[in-house]
Amino acid sequence: MNKDVASGNGTSTLGNLALGLTLLAFGLGGTGVIDNVAAADAAGLATWVGGVTLFLVGLLALRAGSTADGTAYAALGAFWFTWGTGVGGGASADAAGLFLLLWALLALTLTLAAKGGGAFGQGVYGLLFVALVLSGIAALAGNEGLGKAGGWVAALAGLAAWYGATAAVAGWPTALGRARGGSTAAAA
Repeated sequence: MNKDVASGNGTSTLGNLALGLTLLAFGLGGTGVIDNVAAADAAGLATWVGGVTLFLVGLLALRAGSTADGTAYAALGAFWFTWGTGVGGGASADAAGLFLLLWALLALTLTLAAKGGGAFGQGVYGLLFVALVLSGIAALAGNEGLGKAGGWVAALAGLAAWYGATAAVAGWPTALGRARGGSTAAAA
């Protein structure tokens, strides 16, 4: 197989697809770009696709021996399930902000751990980290502009994860070739 094309295994492809769709819904809701749609409106998708699906994919990946994918997807599944079931539950803005900042630590861990897996996966988790930090600070400070910025970054992370899954299935490239010298680096 061409090393410029994502080869992804089944669990990483399904995990990226579930993460991508959840992040897109959460992010677009956070931007306010669609009238009468907020991030909280993504709660059902976050609970079942982001929460349950990612958690199950994580368990399958762990069973198959993929510690990195298994840890990432199971932990992200726990995050999305908790967020999806807790949104609108009467928690204060400060509690919501703290929740998002604490889970940003998970995204930072995943970003650092993905270093060996390639820039593509590291980029998705890095964007998730930035989105959660911006959204968390926005909730704590009551700053709508930061919340919208966090939404846009989350939507961008969702698009990147969705592209990664689609590229794995369709055989699309996930690495850019060098302008001169020819070799390319495969991205996960």
